[in-house]
Amino acid sequence: MNAPVRIETDPADTTSRSPADLEIVVRDLRFGRGSSPRHWWLNGDPVATAWMNALSATFPRGEAFFIESVKAFREGADPKLAEEIRAFIKQEINHTREHIAFNKLAENSGYDVSFIDQRVKEMLAQLEGRAPILDLASTMALEHFTAMLGHQLLADPKFLEGADGDLGDLWKWHAIEEVEHKGVAYDTWLHATRDWSRGKRWRVKSIMMLVVTKNFFKHRIEDTMALLRQDGLTGWKWRWRLFTYLLVSPGFLRKIIPAWIAYFMPGFHPWNHDDRALIGKQDSEFSDAMMPAE
Repeated sequence: MNAPVRIETDPADTTSRSPADLEIVVRDLRFGRGSSPRHWWLNGDPVATAWMNALSATFPRGEAFFIESVKAFREGADPKLAEEIRAFIKQEINHTREHIAFNKLAENSGYDVSFIDQRVKEMLAQLEGRAPILDLASTMALEHFTAMLGHQLLADPKFLEGADGDLGDLWKWHAIEEVEHKGVAYDTWLHATRDWSRGKRWRVKSIMMLVVTKNFFKHRIEDTMALLRQDGLTGWKWRWRLFTYLLVSPGFLRKIIPAWIAYFMPGFHPWNHDDRALIGKQDSEFSDAMMPAE
C-alpha cells in the first residue's frame, strides 16, 4: 500500500471526512457482451476463477442492499455528502447490472451459482424488521471489504493476470469505483449517528465488523469450495490450494490485514489512506477500450 495520508478535518465535523476535491465519477460501461470466456477464465486457474465467481454471485443482491441502507439516511445530509450518495447509488446500480451479466457468463460456462444468490436472499430476508442503522453499519463494514479488495486488485497485477477478454477490466472498473466511493457509507454513518457518543459509535461499528468478517470469509470460502466441487476438485489438496491463494500468493487476505485492523483504531476514516493514484493509473490504461453505454 501507499503510505497512509491523513485527511485534515475539523474535529467537530462528524460528516465531511472525504477529501474536499474528491470526485465520484459514474462510468457507465459494459463488459463481456457476446463473449465466451473459458470455464476457468482467470488465467486457467480453477481456484482464482471460483473465488472471483463466488464474490460476483453475491453482488447483485448485496449492492441493492447497500443502496437501500445508505438511502435510508440521506435526509438532512449536507450538500457534499448528498451528492456523493447520489453518485454512489448510480455506481452501485451499474455494478449490479454488470455482475448480473458476468454471473450469466459463469452459468453459461457450466457453473451453477444460483445457490449463492439464494443464500444471500435468505440472509437479507432475515434482516427485515431490523433497525435500519444496523443495516447501515453492515453496509459500512462490507464497503470497507470491497474497498480493500478493490485496492488490491488495482495495486497488484497478479490478481487479474491472464483474465480472458475484458473480464479483468470489469473487475478493475469495479475496483476503481469501490475505492472512489469508499467513504460514502462511512460518512453517511457519521451523519446518521451524529447524536451518538464516540464510544457507542465505536462499539456498534466494531461489533458489526467482527460479525461481517466472520460471515464474509465463512461463506466465501464455502462458496468457493462448492464451485470447485462442481469441477470435481475436492479434498485437502484443493482446500490447501485455496489457503495458499488467499494467504500466500497473491495473498488477498494477508495483504488486507493492516487495513482491516485500521478500521478499529480511534480516528479511523476510509480516506485516512488516500489511494486515488491507483484510480488515475487504471482509468488511463483501460477506459478507451471499454464498451460505452448503449
